[in-house]
Amino acid sequence: MKTEQQVSIKPIIWTISGSDCSGGAGIAADIKTGHALGVEVCHLITANTVQNSQQLLSVNAISVDILQQQATVLIDDKPPSVIKIGLVANVEQVLWLAKLLEQYKQLMPNLISVYDPVGQASVGGNFSTMTLDQLSPLLRQVDVITPNLMEAKHLARFADAIDKNDENVTAVEVLAKHIHQNFAISAIIIKGGHSADEQSSSDYCYHQLNQLHGKQDNQDKTQTAISYQLSTKRIESHYSHGGGCSFATALSVFFAQGYLVRDAFTLAKAFISQGLAASEQVSQSFGHQYYGAFEQQGWPRESQHFAEVVDPLNIEYKNLTTFKSLNLAGKKLGLYPVIDSLYWLKRLLPLGLEIIQLRVKNLVESELDQIIIDAVKLAKDYDTRLFINDYWQLAIKHGAYGVHIGQEDLQDADLSIIQQSGIRLGISTHGCYEFLLAQQLQPSYLAIGAIFSTKTKDMTGQIQGLDNLRQVLALRPEKIRLQIPVVAIGGINLERAAEVVATGVESIAVVTALTEAESSHGISSEQAVDKLQAMINY
Repeated sequence: MKTEQQVSIKPIIWTISGSDCSGGAGIAADIKTGHALGVEVCHLITANTVQNSQQLLSVNAISVDILQQQATVLIDDKPPSVIKIGLVANVEQVLWLAKLLEQYKQLMPNLISVYDPVGQASVGGNFSTMTLDQLSPLLRQVDVITPNLMEAKHLARFADAIDKNDENVTAVEVLAKHIHQNFAISAIIIKGGHSADEQSSSDYCYHQLNQLHGKQDNQDKTQTAISYQLSTKRIESHYSHGGGCSFATALSVFFAQGYLVRDAFTLAKAFISQGLAASEQVSQSFGHQYYGAFEQQGWPRESQHFAEVVDPLNIEYKNLTTFKSLNLAGKKLGLYPVIDSLYWLKRLLPLGLEIIQLRVKNLVESELDQIIIDAVKLAKDYDTRLFINDYWQLAIKHGAYGVHIGQEDLQDADLSIIQQSGIRLGISTHGCYEFLLAQQLQPSYLAIGAIFSTKTKDMTGQIQGLDNLRQVLALRPEKIRLQIPVVAIGGINLERAAEVVATGVESIAVVTALTEAESSHGISSEQAVDKLQAMINY
């Protein structure tokens, strides 16, 4: 993810799709979406359609010779980081596109291709009569695909084996796995806007790890695939023409901005919810008989537009009550040192800090047990809240104030036992998807990072930056904001602390800013604590 310290150049995406003369879908939706979200958009038009809000009359394909000429003049001048594909009008275009993607991936290994399979018009009629076998050369080249439920059934070759009147007869997970098996597509996002559920709209993402930019969406390297599911309250708006195109383009934009699959997925769904909500009132008042264009509203920043994360973890603990609060009584959580020894604990405890975390690694069980016993005993004489990193059983056993659990260990922890023990819980998050998931668990505090690159942990692909920190902080409803403080962590030092505090975060966690204060700044760790506390409390 790009940070403010890097040169700010607008990413470039290409959209290769049809032109909708009614202005709602296709190239028009792609350009409006791209510009609303801050990228430069180059467009190659595959076909000119004749349609309006009531009917599709014809699809007039553009010659692949013209498309190739356009690609040739653009590739050196405005090379894309993402190519979004929509309407493909005939077999010749399929073969041309498949070859183009194969060539471009050799030239640009980080290039991502997103395909929105446009088969049937919302107003009725087909954009193409191609068979799945004819479309296969393109499907085998794309990285991400965004079908709706019926399109997914067709791609999974389930179309003839199901009751077509039952939208939910086949589980989306089964569909996604079949699509992956058939075409080896890295990420399959099945949109739920056309499902039979009248109350909610759920989108599902099946993602093969390590296949987009080599980035991990989960720290468990043993996993080869992971799924994400997002659910929002269904918004009834007749101004939805081009919503599918806009979703795929928004997803492409977020990839171009450097987001991982899970976060790009989360932001794209929020973008759609925001646009539908913007037109809901006018739709109810005037538009029931009118099919209007989807409204692109810009970067989604308000919590009400973001989805609920549907995850096995949240399902398992849906009845779990809120974890005990930190009882700050209106005070800021402030500076949060993360230290790795009793030496540093003894040195920092007398300084009047609200919170400290003990993070020890690579110790045998007996040594680990004793160091936690000693740490808890030391902290009893102070008002400082002592959190133990990861070792939740020992934290409970020895009466620690709280335990901090990282995402990589969250699945293995028993949150019911932790909650029943009465100790507090802090959870690490990296981006908006994990933040929303963890927020639903109602912990005592949330940590977000890494804000900057850090010496203590490899966070490649998950550096948040200040702008993303601000965005994540905005995802908290008012009640959550008052109850669950957020800690920023990762690469925060004396030079960067003030700008991190300016985002409105309640606490900053530091490691080397204290332990290496003398070597880096010629001051004691105690002096560094004073300086950092002054910045936070300013």
